[in-house]
Amino acid sequence: MHKQKAHRETDNSKICFLGTFPPRECGIATFTRDLATAMNKRFNPSLKSRVVAINENDTTLRNYDSRVVMQIDGSNISDYINLARKINKSQLIKIVCIQHEFGIFGGEYGNYIIPFIETLEKPVVTTFHSILPFPDQERKRVVEAIIEKSAAVIVMAKKAKEILDNHYKINIKKIHVVPHGIPNVSLQSAEKYKKKLGLDGKKIISTFGMLSRGKGIEYMIKAMPEIIKNHPEANYLIIGETHPVVRGEEGEEYRNHLMNIVKELKLEEHVKFYNRYLTLQELIEYLLASDVYVCTNLDKNQIVSGTLAYATGCGKAVVSTPSVYAEELLTADRGVLVEFKEPESYVKAVNDILSDPEFKERLEQNAYANTRQMTWSNVAASYLRIFNQIVEVKKEVTEKYPIIKLNHLKRLTDDFGIIQFAEHFHPDKNSGYTVDDNARALIVATRHYQLYNQDFSMELIKTHLNFLGFSQEESGKFINHISQQRNKLNKNYSEDSYGRAMLSLSYAISELNNENNENNGEVTKKAETIFNRAYSWFEKLRSPRAKAFSIMALYYYNKKFSHKRNLALIKRLSDSLVESYNKESSEQWQWFEKYLTYSNSKIPEALFYSYLATKDKKYLDIAKETLDFLTSLLIVGGELSLIGQNGWYNKDGKRAFFDQQPVDASSMVSTYLTAYSVTGNKKYYENAVISFNWFLGKNYLKQMMYNESTGGCYDGLGRFSVNLNQGAESTLAYLSARLLLEKFKKDKAL
Repeated sequence: MHKQKAHRETDNSKICFLGTFPPRECGIATFTRDLATAMNKRFNPSLKSRVVAINENDTTLRNYDSRVVMQIDGSNISDYINLARKINKSQLIKIVCIQHEFGIFGGEYGNYIIPFIETLEKPVVTTFHSILPFPDQERKRVVEAIIEKSAAVIVMAKKAKEILDNHYKINIKKIHVVPHGIPNVSLQSAEKYKKKLGLDGKKIISTFGMLSRGKGIEYMIKAMPEIIKNHPEANYLIIGETHPVVRGEEGEEYRNHLMNIVKELKLEEHVKFYNRYLTLQELIEYLLASDVYVCTNLDKNQIVSGTLAYATGCGKAVVSTPSVYAEELLTADRGVLVEFKEPESYVKAVNDILSDPEFKERLEQNAYANTRQMTWSNVAASYLRIFNQIVEVKKEVTEKYPIIKLNHLKRLTDDFGIIQFAEHFHPDKNSGYTVDDNARALIVATRHYQLYNQDFSMELIKTHLNFLGFSQEESGKFINHISQQRNKLNKNYSEDSYGRAMLSLSYAISELNNENNENNGEVTKKAETIFNRAYSWFEKLRSPRAKAFSIMALYYYNKKFSHKRNLALIKRLSDSLVESYNKESSEQWQWFEKYLTYSNSKIPEALFYSYLATKDKKYLDIAKETLDFLTSLLIVGGELSLIGQNGWYNKDGKRAFFDQQPVDASSMVSTYLTAYSVTGNKKYYENAVISFNWFLGKNYLKQMMYNESTGGCYDGLGRFSVNLNQGAESTLAYLSARLLLEKFKKDKAL
């Protein structure tokens, strides 16, 4: 057993992964690296993942990165026992996660891992990468012994759990299904990447992975002549080097065999070999450049395939042999299954896809949509939940947040304003623009400018301010919807839009310091002009949410321009909300209306502001009562469960749980932080963190709503899946909450 080069260890390391690790070339090494990276990305520094790497023998020593704290000789049983004893002495490691594959551990069927687990005093979670039905007695004994001594077992397909239940004597309650992880990649056109890789004008079919007999690539090569007849521009890329174990045993015999078939069929211009180990980024680019991904594996019992997971995760039209894993992953029009060893089957499947753009797009959309729960961030959260069931390694509600990215905000914004909708992450210009979204964007841009003082933030402020000025009528009202051609549409007046606009204007007026900045002074003067032109409409509001937005607007405006008129309006609007509360509330229903719909928390939040402005305790009391009522409904078991848009919640009816909206989660973050700032009650701050974690997968689907790849936020949490569009409202909702938490952390106050 060898220690790695010494590096400074912190007191936060708590998870130890045992498996192979790069630069060792194998699928388990890649998986271990990606899982450890995902865990550290989401939970570091309060939770660190460390790795013990398994080498083939005692003569192999690798220069691993700092995550690898030890490396052992997989063929030496003493190394396993000594490793267990060393881990037992560590105060830092709370749990060990074994990445299990037959062939990487020493002994018959890798049975050297058993004395390791028997010696270990820390709990073990084992991830099985292979599960075979009808095992022989020794394999069965080894698997059952590992499961018996593991606190939990993770498999990557439902079928794997069935096989364990049917063919092994195990405690099925220990078995958890967590999918193979995938990188979070945006659904994109292949043409951009074809151009980058010098593949312009080609229809690209690809296969990637380490070459070895049993891959079945020869059958796809034999299908190419018939495919070329229909699609002469078709190229088949065979990406990846020969598996190092195979290379050591037989050299490049299999690759040479494939190249001979290519030569015999005169396919040199249509079949290309990329004989090297690709980086993750290179691999993703080749996948994104592909029109069809082909999995040619000949093992019917293959229970997981990283290559297949990655291809579907990149939104590729997939053709695959019917392994157990492929049959489970490619159901419901998510791919095409072909017969083993049948070139004619490949011909039909590939030609059908390349000849029918609508069919191809449907496969791509379905593959992408149904793999979002497989992103590494979601998988990391699932592992943490399982670990915490055994021993608390870290609270699942995290205060480590993703870095703030404005990429998608920039993508959605042009010189006129922010575009309303998106198809996936592509702006849908036909949807036009709204006052609602540009008001939200003005607050986000102002908040970002306060934190980072960037010129880009100021440019956004000016853009959204100009939009609000454009949308305002002579009367002071705002026309909410503006077309792509920049025409005012549907001149129906929206009170809620008015309230949002006034809140955004007053926030900019109050929070932009213009004393030493001519630019800021110009902006705030324009905001004041628009605000004052609309001021008279405060007195005519009827909507509770419009009143709530307006109370907050008047609070911020009064911070800059203190006047008894502002306070009188705050009191009048607040009293009308109190009147609604007194009319509708009861012991069981402490609310302002007969129903709960969208952005509910903004109403009690406004009353917290009313209290700040007037010091009238009745506003504070009702704010706390109604927020606590909302909390009793929305935070259950440490998780935010919003009122669903599909039916809302009537006081005398059933509550809707599905189609939860990001804007509501964002509202809860804002309201709880306001409540904490006013009352000092730490429970409100904890609830703000819980609410924000809804975006990070702490929701009923256990899926990330924030897309770390694009910087956007998905449009809704449906019953079974997320809405993958990333429009303005959702993206701004996430950014507003994220920036508010960042600002709150910095200022410790509103």
